[in-house]
Amino acid sequence: MNKSKTIVLAAAVAAVVDLLAGVPLNNLQGTGGIAFNPLAYTAGKNWEDEGVASKLNGIVSKPQVGGWYVNLDDADIHWLATSAAFTLFDRLELSYGYGFVNAKKYGDKSIDTNNLGAKLKLLDENAFDAAWVPAVAVGTVYKHTNSRTVKALGLDDEGFDWYLAASKLITQTPLPVLVSAGVLYSDEVVNGVVGHNHYGVSYFGNIDVLPAKNVAVGFEYKKGENVGGGISNHDYYNGHVAWFVTDSLTLVGAYAYTGDKDKFAKRGSAKDLGVGGGLVLSVQYQF
Repeated sequence: MNKSKTIVLAAAVAAVVDLLAGVPLNNLQGTGGIAFNPLAYTAGKNWEDEGVASKLNGIVSKPQVGGWYVNLDDADIHWLATSAAFTLFDRLELSYGYGFVNAKKYGDKSIDTNNLGAKLKLLDENAFDAAWVPAVAVGTVYKHTNSRTVKALGLDDEGFDWYLAASKLITQTPLPVLVSAGVLYSDEVVNGVVGHNHYGVSYFGNIDVLPAKNVAVGFEYKKGENVGGGISNHDYYNGHVAWFVTDSLTLVGAYAYTGDKDKFAKRGSAKDLGVGGGLVLSVQYQF
């Protein structure tokens, strides 16, 4: 390889590193992902190369924190979420997320949710020196809610999500593209905020295009689970723009749609439960 090609390749590699500076985010439950869905990447950067803290490299990552505000104006629901996550041995991500939901229109003025997550990365991206190999991870999230609707619908107040995710940054295209997909096994009702019932299988996916090294524009999809007892969740969608302000700070703006709000408001039907759509904002910081 001649010198000019080497320089171009090095520049491309550096650009990819910069592009990934804000990924994964802490999602609404605290898990490393985007908004609704997890990614196969684990949260947290390595420590600096100098000083005592550098000895922690390969043992424990720096932490990262995230905050979300979801304004589902259609249903007059306001959802605040905050979280922290880090990774052990570059394999095991641990996370905690707290959520506060005001759904006074439905008789729940103060819903508290707590989420404990663990993700194990099974395969590194580009493993075996193969450019087509995605990162692959499995994970779980324990969820608890104190929503009054739990009793009204005869649900449980706690449950687990289990998932398998694969994520890949494709750099051979004119613009870099991050794609991710996975399978979810969950008993959640309205993302676990309303409660938990029986387990069902669904799937999810993300795609983000990177038109500049500090901007990502993407789409996220989560298939609604059928959780038994005549209860099913509506599909979730969001379109988003992420701005990697610095290597540490990321800002996100999105519009999310979770289904017809009247399906939840009337409680006459438990099929395709949704809570409308609205604006989503997030601030993320990686130490």
